[in-house]
Amino acid sequence: MSMRHAYSPLFLIALALAFTPIHAEPPEVGITATMDRVEVLHEGEPVFIQRDQDTFNIVTPDFSMTSRPCPPYCIQPMSAGPGIETLGELELIDYLQRSGEDDSIVVIDSRTAQEYARGTIPGAVNLPWDRLHFGSGADPMQVEGYLEDFGVIFDGSFHDFSQAKTLVLFCNGPWCGQSPTNLRTLTNLGYPAERLKWYRGGMQLWHLLGLTVINP
Repeated sequence: MSMRHAYSPLFLIALALAFTPIHAEPPEVGITATMDRVEVLHEGEPVFIQRDQDTFNIVTPDFSMTSRPCPPYCIQPMSAGPGIETLGELELIDYLQRSGEDDSIVVIDSRTAQEYARGTIPGAVNLPWDRLHFGSGADPMQVEGYLEDFGVIFDGSFHDFSQAKTLVLFCNGPWCGQSPTNLRTLTNLGYPAERLKWYRGGMQLWHLLGLTVINP
């Protein structure tokens, strides 16, 4: 014998709502018209990069100055050297995403350890510029160690760059010479320019666009 159950209209409405997918409202401030946020890995942990949703937000005071003394804080050219690609924010974000799954890509914050500790771009690792710059006291043996980390093979007399990783460098902003100095050092050592990228905007432009900053 079949049995029938009578359900109230309210119960049926509640049941329908329970199985209706809930779509989150898009953010008021997206990265692009079709990109709300992206997930990257920072020290093995997932982090979302998105823009600050406060439409009245202003840039942090550390990056609001317009007239730092030059030298040393002089405006950098658009190109860091022949063959080195200059990136904008969207291109950098693409490299940050790819670096989480592809260990042949390394995004490097070239600033000092103290600057890095105050906040960096998610997905970046810190290699202070003076660790690579011989004119600032860099240890040649330590530099060789960094090159080995970047996939360069050294047999005692010859560097093999055939497996060299793609390095994406940045520092404080268009007025900062830290990452350009490292890029020049790397090319002088023979690093292939086509595997070197430069985010010229650095932390200043990243902050100006309200993009996520992480404290290591």
